[in-house]
Amino acid sequence: MGFGDILEDVGSMGKFQIIHVLLLALPSFLSPSHNLLQNFVAVVPDHHCRIPAEVNDSRYVNDMGRLQTEELLRVFIPLDRNQQPEKCLMYSSPQWHLLDLNGTHGNVTEYHTQKCTDGWTYDNSKFKATIVTEWDLVCNWKSLKRITQSIYMAGLLVGAIVLGRLSDKFGRRTILLWSHFQLGVSGTCSAFASSYPLFCFWRFLCGMAQSGIILNVFSLKVEWIPTRFRTPISMLSGFLYTFGQLHLAGLAYGIQDWRWLQFTVSLPYFIFFLYSWWFPESARWLILNDKADVALKQLRRVAKMNGKEEEGKKLTVEILKSNMESEQLVINNRRSVFDLFRTPVMRKIACCTMLVWFSTSFAYYGLAIDLQGFGVDIYLIQLIFGAVDIPAKLLAFLFMSLIGRRFTQATSLIMAGSFNLVNIFVPKEMQSLRTLFAALGKGCLSAAFSCCYLFSGELYPTVVRQTGMGLVSTMARVGSMLAPIVRMSGDYLSFLPMTIYGGMAIIAGIAAFLLPETRNTPLPETIEETENRTIKDAEKAKDSKRADVALQETYLSLMKQTV
Repeated sequence: MGFGDILEDVGSMGKFQIIHVLLLALPSFLSPSHNLLQNFVAVVPDHHCRIPAEVNDSRYVNDMGRLQTEELLRVFIPLDRNQQPEKCLMYSSPQWHLLDLNGTHGNVTEYHTQKCTDGWTYDNSKFKATIVTEWDLVCNWKSLKRITQSIYMAGLLVGAIVLGRLSDKFGRRTILLWSHFQLGVSGTCSAFASSYPLFCFWRFLCGMAQSGIILNVFSLKVEWIPTRFRTPISMLSGFLYTFGQLHLAGLAYGIQDWRWLQFTVSLPYFIFFLYSWWFPESARWLILNDKADVALKQLRRVAKMNGKEEEGKKLTVEILKSNMESEQLVINNRRSVFDLFRTPVMRKIACCTMLVWFSTSFAYYGLAIDLQGFGVDIYLIQLIFGAVDIPAKLLAFLFMSLIGRRFTQATSLIMAGSFNLVNIFVPKEMQSLRTLFAALGKGCLSAAFSCCYLFSGELYPTVVRQTGMGLVSTMARVGSMLAPIVRMSGDYLSFLPMTIYGGMAIIAGIAAFLLPETRNTPLPETIEETENRTIKDAEKAKDSKRADVALQETYLSLMKQTV
């Protein structure tokens, strides 16, 4: 017997588990509102250098005593190649003679220009206020916009390392409570930040808290529900994240001031903090940390809620400890991260899965955090990017179940990279086609993400499964942190970011074909079992190949005799 048998005794998937899962799932619905918030709080509206406040040439005033805006722009701001006002340059001195449309002025490009001296004027017709307009993150400072997202992703990375370890030490419920409170406070503070550095600091703390929520919500779900329900529950969480992307598009459309939008997506976490006091601590964690008496109280509480009070009363501390002996043995024998690289098969698994997770997250956030670059309405493309995840995840689930994990993982990454690379050659004027290829690429990456968790979890043996999953999750955070920085290379070569994103995805897809298939195979318990299984699979493949060669030779021999 194990802990799964204890869960069956106290009600399996009963009333408690249903309420428990639904309440834990709500933060998953709002996760995109923080992970992808950059698309809406950091929008860059049309802008040009601010015209000096005082214009003292009385020859060019209209009846109202002032120059028209179009006339002022002509005098102070040069035009770019698209005949639009330059975003980052102005004339060194006013060119009043340009108001005479019938005159001859020579080549405008010969006039001396300089960088903006009095700030910028922004078009607020579409976006009322963003962090870009708040702190002038344009021209020489435009890279700061993307660094903001990298700082948030760095928070996710640090949170995964720090809060993940703290949850193993202090419990899942305790760290989940803290993470909800931290995200509510830091999100609210970032909404009222008075400077750009402060905003980045609070967003970093938001990223840390988000990692704590993701890790501990996952742990509390899987540690309180029977094994056979884990796959559909994981699918539910994945689809809630998808619907959260659709919700973000509508929310951002209704709230076009970045401060109020930031505040609105942070406020619910105070509600999550309050109702999280209802969650029981993971009984499995309690038993493994010598708190079996507390675990017994929690299990009896669950049994009573599920209508299994009598079964709950039969449980004792001794029964709990005896049922957890095998899991306690695995915990005691857990290996370090270096054990992932000591043997050839484990080394190949570790290197390939690290590359797969890094590239999936790298390409995913490379596409998802720069919606404005597609030249389409950002609210519309956010809806499209969210909607395409629904069929993508369904197809991924079908392919993983019917064909295999390796094929699904590899082909989804290769297809995603191919769509990215094809988009390089599509002219910017063909916005619909560019959006279609981008959406298909995003869908393939969502499918790859869905496969990552299941495939990697089945590849690593029990003694290093937590260590391996922690390593690949860290690589995913590194990928998401670097994605916005790589976007900045597009300022020098427009095709470079998509080339890098697409190339990495294709390389990772090829690497995934090197991994062993895990469909319909039992989970390995030890490193030795993983090594031996792979060697046996290789020998079987060789034997099968020899048999095919022998069959072909026999067939050819018979054909010759017949002739």
